[in-house]
Amino acid sequence: MLLLIPAVVFAEKVKVRVFSTANITTAKVSFEKTSYALVADEVDTIASGLSAGDFVELTPFAKEVVVVVNGKKMGNFATVSFVSADEEAFLYISPKGCKQRSYEDDLIVTALGSKYLQMVNHVEFESYVAGVAQSEIYGKHSDIFRVQAIISRTWAMRNMEKHRADGYNFCDNVHCQAYHNRCIRDDIKQAAKESFGEVLVDAEGNLIETPFHSNSGGQTANSEDVWKSEIAYLRSVKDTFSYGMKQSVWTKEFSTEKWLGYFAKNHKLDINNDSVRNELVNFVQDERKAKIMGVPLTTIRKDWKLKSTFFSVFYYGDKVVLEGKGYGHGVGLSQEGAIRMVELGIDYKDILTHYYLGSQVVRLGGQEPVQEMEAPMYLAYNDSPTNANDDANDALDFIAKANQTADMPQKQELEPVEEKNVEPADKGRRTSDLASRMLSTKKQLEDNSSTNKNTETENGWVYEW
Repeated sequence: MLLLIPAVVFAEKVKVRVFSTANITTAKVSFEKTSYALVADEVDTIASGLSAGDFVELTPFAKEVVVVVNGKKMGNFATVSFVSADEEAFLYISPKGCKQRSYEDDLIVTALGSKYLQMVNHVEFESYVAGVAQSEIYGKHSDIFRVQAIISRTWAMRNMEKHRADGYNFCDNVHCQAYHNRCIRDDIKQAAKESFGEVLVDAEGNLIETPFHSNSGGQTANSEDVWKSEIAYLRSVKDTFSYGMKQSVWTKEFSTEKWLGYFAKNHKLDINNDSVRNELVNFVQDERKAKIMGVPLTTIRKDWKLKSTFFSVFYYGDKVVLEGKGYGHGVGLSQEGAIRMVELGIDYKDILTHYYLGSQVVRLGGQEPVQEMEAPMYLAYNDSPTNANDDANDALDFIAKANQTADMPQKQELEPVEEKNVEPADKGRRTSDLASRMLSTKKQLEDNSSTNKNTETENGWVYEW
């Protein structure tokens, strides 16, 4: 296999803009144990030996950064850099109005005009990957974080120049990958270390796109049903592993008048037509669909702020209830599905190839030889090939039995209105508290690849919880 990717990228440092969504008017930087030097305009050392007990205050003024060290003003500078003295150095950043974070390695600070500061963490690539894994997924098992580290590393290597015009590689928010602190958990550090150099590639050795979401609701989506491009390895797959997890089901209620009015006003549908009205209030998705009456479900999800496009609509007279499954766009890896698969003892490589069809996990840098691609293990409720070997069949039986313990999404007791024509009716109140507690982190980013480049106006790649 010819790997069409650089083998040394993961050993270098990258620049990540932190607190990228905040308007930082002032910030305090402090230290613990390790020593830092403060360098102005990349050449002049204005303070050295900064460690525990020292602090630096930074504010913007006239397109420069005002620097105060331990209460003493040092001057105004175009660029201020905190340079670490050893490999394990880290510092604390406390911007006004934001929670304190800590980051490893170096920090570069500049002014954005006269009002705000820009802060960029210059950090070892693998430390960045570990920080992303900590920010992006929850769990207790090491392989959960190994899976996240691999897809995050793959994305980062594919999108290394995403913010080149801005002077850094990545930001820390939904536009790129969440990176909200240095990795402080030893188990996540170990998982990232064990996955060192591991990435996902296609049959030609190209790094693949690795979109992920919180929960598929039981079935992932095809890439073209969410975005513009049809990608061979981003196919819809059955995903019973996502059942019974935190984000597996949700509901939302709207008045029938408001729901129908939206389609009339925004999409010019004739809601006075009985067949149109009935379709809009009795829409069912046993399997994922892309549209309702020609309207993209992605548009409806955005306009109504829904957790996913995988929902059915039930009519109860003066109101409709949307019963939804999953959380996120549904393409690629379901994080909660992956969490369950790890808990069931499924190998991390099989988890990744279950969600990214036809892909392969390889290790860069000559750490391990690239193996020939083996026949894929067909996981629970996927069609099994006729030539599958006995081991694969045994694995399939085990996984299928394990999934029988999953909590399947349950129907509500109240039945939908049976009338053919939609007319107001006095129906009993339907509860809508099935939705699980929302996870704390969202993530979405646009594809910046040369082969599948989408602009923001073209509804580019969206990765999110």
